[in-house]
Amino acid sequence: MSQYSRSDTSAPRPEELRKAVAHTREKLGQTVEALAAKVDGKSQAMEKAADLRTHAVAKAATLTGQLRETAEHAARLAKDKAPDPAVDKAAHAAAQLRSTAARVGQLAAERTPDLVADKVGQGASAARAYRTPLLVGFAALGVLLLVRRSRRHR
Repeated sequence: MSQYSRSDTSAPRPEELRKAVAHTREKLGQTVEALAAKVDGKSQAMEKAADLRTHAVAKAATLTGQLRETAEHAARLAKDKAPDPAVDKAAHAAAQLRSTAARVGQLAAERTPDLVADKVGQGASAARAYRTPLLVGFAALGVLLLVRRSRRHR
């Protein structure tokens, strides 16, 4: 283990010993840091979560673009194959639906008591603040209901 042979009659000098000790300390420090990095599960989990988040964002962007292209293509096909009177009628119905929805929204806003509107606003802000746990909860509930339904049909 020693870098000095036993047949060497002269003892190592103090400077040489200090250098050897410093070198050994440096190697030991690097080894301890490497082991600490391997054992540190929290930082590994954070790195993995960041990687997964980046991957999910990229995948979502790709899928969104594909869905948008598919929807545009389907809309063009529907418009090309639909007769003109049907397209005009659909556009007119959509405009009526938008105006009716706007009127209903205004009436609801006018007739809703302030206390109820405040409570709804508080609920909406709480839902925005806890969006991820709510989504996870609803997803879990949906899976649970699907499992129960599939077990009933067996």
